[in-house]
Amino acid sequence: MSRIAKYPVNLPKGVEATVAQDQITVKGPLGSLTQSLTGDVAISLDNGVLTFVAANESRHADAMSGTVRALVNNMVTGVSKGFERKLTLVGVGYRAQVQGDAVKLQLGFSHDVLHKLPAGIKAECPTQTEIIIKGSSKQVVGQVAAEIRAYRPPEPYKGKGVRYADERVIIKETKKK
Repeated sequence: MSRIAKYPVNLPKGVEATVAQDQITVKGPLGSLTQSLTGDVAISLDNGVLTFVAANESRHADAMSGTVRALVNNMVTGVSKGFERKLTLVGVGYRAQVQGDAVKLQLGFSHDVLHKLPAGIKAECPTQTEIIIKGSSKQVVGQVAAEIRAYRPPEPYKGKGVRYADERVIIKETKKK
């Protein structure tokens, strides 16, 4: 059995889970998330504790039990606390601001880049060079952060571009004559 799947997922106060035959739904103060399931994992809910067991003895079912447990744990964390990702803009004239459900980026192009945010995702700009992306789905928050970073990834000579707040960019030495 997967070592990850051996650990149960405790539901915090205010979070409830519903296990159907082909999907699991987790509802909490920050919203509701749904994950579709295959028949490889058996999920049981007892007194606010979710346990995961491989439905058969195959390696695939064993691997899926740990995967489903990790996904459900992220869902529980997302609807109770939420996830956030911080981005930093490095470069002269690089700015960001939130306009409704979109982020307006000035990244050195001849035009401004307008990135529309999906439903359930919020963005904040505490300063002009910081973006904080928040939401209940870990996958969607990470995807939006990656899409914004992809407009101008950090370049290796000056380090200019959009980077994650915890990202270290290794600066190359310039060519010598």
